Amino acid sequence: MTVATMADILDLIDRTHQQMMALIDDLSEEQIRVPYGKGINPPIWELGHSAYFYEYFLLRPLYGINPLMPGYDEVWDSFDIPHRERWSPGVVPEKAEVMGYYHRVLGEVIDRLSQNNDLSDEESYLGQYVVAHQQMHLESLIWCRQTLGYPAPSFATSSVHPLPEQEVNGDAVIPAGTYFIGVPPLEPGGKSLNFSFDNERPAFEMEIDTFSISKTLVSLGEFADFVEDGGYATPEWWSFGGNYWRRQTGREAPVYWEKRDGEWIVRRFDQAVPLDPDAPMLHLSFWEAEAFSQWAGRRLPTEFEWEIAARGPKALKFPWGNEPGKAPQVAMECCPPGTAPVTAYPEGISPFGCLQMIGTAWEWTTSQYLPYPGFCVDMYAYMSTLQFGDHKTTRGGSFATSVSLARNTYRQAVFPDRTDMFTGFRTCARSPK
Repeated sequence: MTVATMADILDLIDRTHQQMMALIDDLSEEQIRVPYGKGINPPIWELGHSAYFYEYFLLRPLYGINPLMPGYDEVWDSFDIPHRERWSPGVVPEKAEVMGYYHRVLGEVIDRLSQNNDLSDEESYLGQYVVAHQQMHLESLIWCRQTLGYPAPSFATSSVHPLPEQEVNGDAVIPAGTYFIGVPPLEPGGKSLNFSFDNERPAFEMEIDTFSISKTLVSLGEFADFVEDGGYATPEWWSFGGNYWRRQTGREAPVYWEKRDGEWIVRRFDQAVPLDPDAPMLHLSFWEAEAFSQWAGRRLPTEFEWEIAARGPKALKFPWGNEPGKAPQVAMECCPPGTAPVTAYPEGISPFGCLQMIGTAWEWTTSQYLPYPGFCVDMYAYMSTLQFGDHKTTRGGSFATSVSLARNTYRQAVFPDRTDMFTGFRTCARSPK
């Protein structure tokens, strides 16, 4: 989306709302009271937090609305409520009360935005911002389902478009040159154009040497070869941090893998299925991706190498071009939950020949999550400054990432030990010495 009109934003709000309701309404009362987990939140807190974000960053500053659930700001604000407290009895209200609050807020947002066909730049920008925030929480609700073994989202489909494997074998060679990274800084009166988060700005140019990057994500079959070759029991393949993680977790195979009668079984949400060697590898820590790369005689890309491979010399917004509709969306609204072959979706191929660079898996890079030169924090520090320095940068967006969020410049900060998110990777050839 280049310019977001009132109709565009209202459509985004409606689609996002429908998906959030689908993720909550099909849970039983027992399921919705999820057990404590470091990487998840109670779904009802997610709902209240999303409503509060609309209220705090849009309704109050732009329209002077008084709090619609007085006394609960500290419950819904991520800055105030400790993560563990979101499970404490009596802290988060019951589902019916939170649902009522959510609908009051959403109704007020829709009423206010609907009053003027020509939204101000600030209204358009904040409208996009608050719905993008809710979409990020859709993804966390989806990985919560995977973590707990709940059913896959009801709106995930199963269409795939396989590409013959021989056409995408090997690496894409990226020529040396000067490439454009990131999104230009916001301009006065033009904040709502080409919406992005502060961590994607300001854009800059960088020179790189020639490098080669895999055209496809690492598949389950490729990773199984590493596992079967004693990958988890061979310290030489692991870095210092990786060996520490390996000892702490005692992991001998990827999370959600189990061997039955000599064959690997992988849990996908609430289904245990035989390992599909052509499907993309998901739910890996950075350390596992790094160890595989070492075993394979390769390396992980930097985030800038990843972005250049996705955007090409013309710095495209999406791998296939600058318009989202030019190729089938390879995100949660039209692809299966991470099971399409790594050779699928040829319509989304990047200028350098790489497949599924957005919309299948968040891809690990070697880059620490840091600000770009000239960075300026936006209104919500959780998107950027509070995560700088101690996270790794992932790129691409997973199948659970909303279509309107996935783009070549989108960056996500992830702790290197996390395996609950939909993280995968592709590798680069080692540079010649």
